[in-house]
Amino acid sequence: MFLLKSARLGMASKALTRSFLTNVAPRPAANTLAHTYAKSLNNVPETKVTRLPNGFTVATESNPNFQTATVGVWIDAGSRFENEKNNGTAHFLEHMAFKGTKSRTQLQLETQIENMGGHLNAYTSREQTVYYAKCLSSDVGSSVEILSDILQRSNYSEDAIERERDVILRESDEVEKQKEEVVFDHLHGTAFQGNSLGYTILGSRENIKSITRADLVEYVEKNYTPDRMVLVGAGGVDHDALVKLAESHFGGLKASSTGRSQILKPRFVGSDVRARYDDHPYAHVALAVEGASWTSSDYWALLVAQAIVGSWDRSLGAAGHVSSKLAQKVHEFSLANSFMSFNTSYSDTGLFGIYAVSENFLALDDLVHHIQQEWHRLAMSVSEAEVFRAKNQLKTSLLLSLDGTTAVAEEIGRQLLVYGRRLTPWEVDGLIEKVTAQDVMKVASEYIYDKEVAVVGYGQVDGLQDYNRLRAAMSPIYY
Repeated sequence: MFLLKSARLGMASKALTRSFLTNVAPRPAANTLAHTYAKSLNNVPETKVTRLPNGFTVATESNPNFQTATVGVWIDAGSRFENEKNNGTAHFLEHMAFKGTKSRTQLQLETQIENMGGHLNAYTSREQTVYYAKCLSSDVGSSVEILSDILQRSNYSEDAIERERDVILRESDEVEKQKEEVVFDHLHGTAFQGNSLGYTILGSRENIKSITRADLVEYVEKNYTPDRMVLVGAGGVDHDALVKLAESHFGGLKASSTGRSQILKPRFVGSDVRARYDDHPYAHVALAVEGASWTSSDYWALLVAQAIVGSWDRSLGAAGHVSSKLAQKVHEFSLANSFMSFNTSYSDTGLFGIYAVSENFLALDDLVHHIQQEWHRLAMSVSEAEVFRAKNQLKTSLLLSLDGTTAVAEEIGRQLLVYGRRLTPWEVDGLIEKVTAQDVMKVASEYIYDKEVAVVGYGQVDGLQDYNRLRAAMSPIYY
């Protein structure tokens, strides 16, 4: 069976400053590039973009040496475009897309994909929904036709809906076992209270049990519109051929008659959530301040700040000898099993923070103290040497994340929805390279130092300090 489904995928953000949104940077000559790994950056295939009259976008990165391809439709719609009553609909739709169309039964759909040797997949995030196929280059046409069929002509039969409820409820149970998922759902919920960005992607169990066929149809009609959709091809694809396929299969799509769902910029709320379970073997702790959006000019400096704080796991061979100063303290005093710094961005806001797991319940106060101390240091005493190292680590990580046609397609799809074009690798290199120690300290002062903080504790968190004291420690007066 090669019919695959995935409900949740992390959205590693890749951003662009506003100055790049209107003018496409020309391809630089090889002898003028002053960045590291310049030669390799200059050899990246061109990303071609075509927009159909109805607003539907086609984007490709072609490589004639590839015999396989990834093609998919990226949609500017996710759980953030829901309300309290229908929260979970976007994810429910992802499940229903594979349950048969007006021209194919579920069995016929699965059989055709298997006979092609392909993989059909989908995922839902807070701001985007994606349906894509991995296939041989010769099967790109068939894959696009299948994607068109499931997106425009799914049955949403009542019987299939009732069967799928149980599947999604079991999936919800599995998500509850993944404590990182639970913590980040709580973090969004407490940081963005009263806003759809704080909703979970799966929705509540009550919603999963009550979502109707009418809810699914209404969501599709309102959000699956051509101006919010991008057909992406990467690998062994031909741009002109993909444009013709898009014209044939998506050219008839019309804009929503009810208009686009309006989303409001959330207000970040300094607050905390404690889920204390004394029988749980670990303490899971997350702290976050309001971060920057994808298009903010501060995004790249915050990304470098995240790289400076870094991530750490005591099971690593070099656990006590990594460059992160926070990791050195955590290792020295055995404060945690692992931690991960994160910089999650959305269209109009973000979360900058850290997530840690510890079995040393008596040291949670010290753990939080050293995290906040490191955040303060970002605003006061960052050296050019550690910024240089963090930038190199960041650039390597971003390029390694583009390994494979699916990863390339994902980057193109995200960026086309957010910016209207793809940010080229040499632009990414240039934006990161421009960040200085002064820039890092500036954004740390503006976003972290003495700012409201959202806190989540899960498990054995009795030793986690009181919120008022934790908030006071964000202030320079505290120290």
